[in-house]
Amino acid sequence: MSRRAALLAGGSALAIALTGCLSDGTDEWETDEAIPVTAATMYKGPNCNCCDVYAEYLDDSLTADLETVVSDDLEAFKDDRGIEPGLRSCHTLELDDYLVEGHVPAETIATLFEDEPDIAGIALPGMPSGSPGMGGEKDGTWPVYEIRVEGGRAVYTEL
Repeated sequence: MSRRAALLAGGSALAIALTGCLSDGTDEWETDEAIPVTAATMYKGPNCNCCDVYAEYLDDSLTADLETVVSDDLEAFKDDRGIEPGLRSCHTLELDDYLVEGHVPAETIATLFEDEPDIAGIALPGMPSGSPGMGGEKDGTWPVYEIRVEGGRAVYTEL
């Protein structure tokens, strides 16, 4: 293979690999449902760009403006609110009296507000590829867990 052909092949492979990283992953998750909140705050670390993409995505579905708070000690914040380490992601939302951990789709949050379960909130642990704000392709089923006041976990829904 000539040097030129090798460079073209390498460049093409890089472009294909970056396509998932450059996509914000929100198109699949767009919804017309309005989430009826009076207060909305996102807590995130200082260097997380996917949180900003997620905030922009979610803000379109909220009836209140989404405030963003940058925290240098996000783990302590999550500890104070009883979010188990196994349920954590890169950001936490406080939407009225509920916590929402991670890249949870707006439609799932809307269902939480419709159902009004007696839980502290819901969590989509980690930063799954294909979730709103993350880019990439969704692979398999994701459990969204209840955040329980008394601790423990149960599946709220699966996506």
